[in-house]
Amino acid sequence: MTKLTDLTIAQALEGLAAKEFSAVELTEAHIAAMDKARSLNAFITETPDLAREQAKASDARRAAGEAKDLDGIPLGMKDLYCTKGVRTTAASKILENFVPPYESTVSQKLADAGSVMLGKTTLDEFAMGSSGGTSAFGPAISPWSGPNPAEAERKLIPGGSSSGSSTAVSARLAMGATGTDTGGSIRQPASITGIVGMKPTYGRCSRWGIIAFASSLDQAGPMARSVSDTALMLRVMAGFDRKDSTSVDISVPNYMDALTKSVKGLKVGIPREYRLDGMNKDTEKLWDQSAAMLRDAGAEVVDISLPHTKYALPVYYIIAPAEASSNLARYDGVRFGLRETGETLDAMYEATRSEGFGKEVQRRILIGTYVLSAGYYDAYYRKAQRVRRLIRNDFLEAFRSCDVILAPATPGTAFAFGEKTGDPVQMYLEDVFTVTLNLAGLPGLCLPVGLSQEGLPIGMQLIGRAFDESTLFTAASALERAAAFSHKPPFTA
Repeated sequence: MTKLTDLTIAQALEGLAAKEFSAVELTEAHIAAMDKARSLNAFITETPDLAREQAKASDARRAAGEAKDLDGIPLGMKDLYCTKGVRTTAASKILENFVPPYESTVSQKLADAGSVMLGKTTLDEFAMGSSGGTSAFGPAISPWSGPNPAEAERKLIPGGSSSGSSTAVSARLAMGATGTDTGGSIRQPASITGIVGMKPTYGRCSRWGIIAFASSLDQAGPMARSVSDTALMLRVMAGFDRKDSTSVDISVPNYMDALTKSVKGLKVGIPREYRLDGMNKDTEKLWDQSAAMLRDAGAEVVDISLPHTKYALPVYYIIAPAEASSNLARYDGVRFGLRETGETLDAMYEATRSEGFGKEVQRRILIGTYVLSAGYYDAYYRKAQRVRRLIRNDFLEAFRSCDVILAPATPGTAFAFGEKTGDPVQMYLEDVFTVTLNLAGLPGLCLPVGLSQEGLPIGMQLIGRAFDESTLFTAASALERAAAFSHKPPFTA
């Protein structure tokens, strides 16, 4: 019999409907898995009592014939989403004891759909990082590190910033989890841990109640172990929100309808600029194989060009820190969060922010403040925004000749903490394939397609037109069936 923690969300919903098990039993199985996986540090705050209450309420609704879309499904919530009455830290010391008096729109939607919250998952501090290593509460560890990651010689990164969410889903501690994607923070960890991650179009999901990093780039999205599970979650998470001025008032399709559609006649673009020198050979091989799988399923593979790709990383690392500098100015020790003492107001500000922010957050605030300062705004920030428009135009032109774009999500596979994490430039290069979508505001979905020679997951991302997530789900579902990825991390063996 399949373990309850190995079920997908779709399978669990079927089992719950058939009364094969209860929501309480499903939740208890995941709480027990969390207890055995503390070495992975997937959660900053666990909420087992809340989860049990929600599971009991779910069973009562189902018994009354009033089951909801995600009733009884245990999920992890990235600790960037404000949760009423539950500590929300953004993995930062400056918010170590912050308990919001309100609920984010997305987490409220998931709760209203009957889901069960297991806890708040680890992330890079304020979502700034690609490894999970900048968290003030310690990094999440990839379950692909080995059967006992606490004793493993090489503790592998689970990607970032949604590191705890990717770890929890991959290790079977949660059936799904929320993430946020500013420059690849859903797709990159999904690729590294062998799960599915969906970054929707900018404006598809509300950002209200999600602690901001870079407001023109951040987007909420689902992470799960199958394409259909991410479709189920996104259907609930998406939708217009009057409380978010960047939320777009556009109808949300039933993404499940897209999963069974044929890809026959669909044009899949392969961007030549993404074939970088020194790319991991296994990644390149699986990229070619993925294109062949879609071709065999009936799609047409075409060559495309995204000529301004080479400028994406520098543009991103001007715009994102600039917006972070502005957003994080509110953490001053006056209104909420950590407060250090000082003889003057300026001294209190300085002491609070020096003590409360980690090195990577401080680094990005300094970069952002610099590019926004007098004399440098025109030289850096204004020019970066112009190039951002060119990058978006590249995609608009490419979509004249294709329906979706297929590309790697990361240059390689997971590496150990310390191998690159000490070099900021090397860490920034981890986002080379993902930041373009955030700059252009487009949707992207990453799914696992195979293993490297070392036995580590490799994912491919599909990129779509704005608000055309349905076509992405169609193509991703076809690729998922062809790739038939069924590998589990050593930790779960």
